[in-house]
Amino acid sequence: MPLALLALAIGAFGIGTTEFVIMGLLPEVAGDFGVSIPTAGLLVTGYALGVLIGAPLMTVLGTKVSRKRMLMLLMGLFIAGNLLSAVAPTFVVMLAGRVIASLAHGAFFGIGSVVAADVVAPHKKAGAIAMMFTGLTVANVIGVPLGTLVGQHLGWRVTFAVVAALGVIGLAGIARLVPEMPRPAGVSLRHEVAALKNVQVLLAMAMTVLGFGGVFAAVTYIAPMMTRITGFADGSVTWLLVLFGLGMVGGNLVGGRFADRALMPMLYVSLGALAVVLALFTFTAHDKVAAAVTITLIGALGFATVPPLQKRVLDQAHGAPTLASAVNIGAFNLGNALSAWLGGMVIAAGFGYTAPNWVGAALAGSALLLAALSAGLERRTAPVTAQPAATVRGANRRVQSPGNSVMP
Repeated sequence: MPLALLALAIGAFGIGTTEFVIMGLLPEVAGDFGVSIPTAGLLVTGYALGVLIGAPLMTVLGTKVSRKRMLMLLMGLFIAGNLLSAVAPTFVVMLAGRVIASLAHGAFFGIGSVVAADVVAPHKKAGAIAMMFTGLTVANVIGVPLGTLVGQHLGWRVTFAVVAALGVIGLAGIARLVPEMPRPAGVSLRHEVAALKNVQVLLAMAMTVLGFGGVFAAVTYIAPMMTRITGFADGSVTWLLVLFGLGMVGGNLVGGRFADRALMPMLYVSLGALAVVLALFTFTAHDKVAAAVTITLIGALGFATVPPLQKRVLDQAHGAPTLASAVNIGAFNLGNALSAWLGGMVIAAGFGYTAPNWVGAALAGSALLLAALSAGLERRTAPVTAQPAATVRGANRRVQSPGNSVMP
């Protein structure tokens, strides 16, 4: 794999760390600013909304800039947002820093996916996308736990300063290792927007929302589920999330490898298995060992869908994939927000802390149905292969021969 993918993975590692590390530092941040935990939770919500808005916005603003230059500008924005968070004198300024950093998220992964796919051979595109996303998955195994540890012992401001330093390393790597890749001739904003009207692109994005949403329906409420239902101590939740992250790393790499060989079958298997495992989690949540294994599988199967879904969008968007790719990153975050809301609703309705697992299973199952629908539509619209000329000539001779009164 080209070294350019390493630079993209480093940037992805920094972005993944800053996205998720705040969840482990909410008590410290809330205490420093004198706000409640729910108010501090706006730092999570604000980031997610920033990703949704920033993905198309930053991609549109970058339509006149080369992809390498745009990636560098996005990393600069990411660095600025994290530095602002690190020195924020008030909670509002901290929230502004989070939003600024989040604006780079969707466009970085969207444009990065296109660049990753372009620097390798056609039969390695999904694997290259997976290599970039490995930075995001490794962040959940190493970056988030270490960032939380640093924040709890040295202060949360140090954590965000370190994340900003990671952004500087990513920026330097992109500047040095990513080749200059001007935008393809003839591709304008109009072409990028037109690609979003493609039914197959919209179906792939809907699969992203539902499939990855299924994962976060369960994971969002993993702490109360594991402590109140399974019986784990509060301190064990961090290590359970590390298991989830390890599953993400493995699933991402496997998904990228097999998506290059058989993309739609890979989606069928990963989405179908994810739906089954999420449903089983309702029962395995009552046993510590079974719950730990299930959490790892959810991470693996959930992220096994990421490279094929991202590649599906790139393939179906044809010559104008950049905006569609970035919007699909926003779709992942939309799925997270939707599933967290639905999971909270079933808990509030009195169905218990394992009920979100059924929500997740239903969402993943719905994504599987959409995958089957997408493949069916693709078969119906595929051009009919012309018969070889020799076959046609042979058929004509049989029709014209004496005694042949019926066409074969």
